Amino acid sequence: MAEKFERHRQPWTAAEIQKLHTLAKKGMALKAIAKALTRSEESVKDRAKADGLSIAKLR
Repeated sequence: MAEKFERHRQPWTAAEIQKLHTLAKKGMALKAIAKALTRSEESVKDRAKADGLSIAKLR
């Protein structure tokens, strides 16, 4: 059985940061952004906070 690939504490690449900014500006939800970037919601939330981005809340 193949081992499951896990990303753990990977540094953010410039492309990922750019994509995060783009998706956040479009008003996408945290869960959708995390899935698109294949990162945890917590990781995305922390990076957005560090960059001063606001992520849309689900209603």
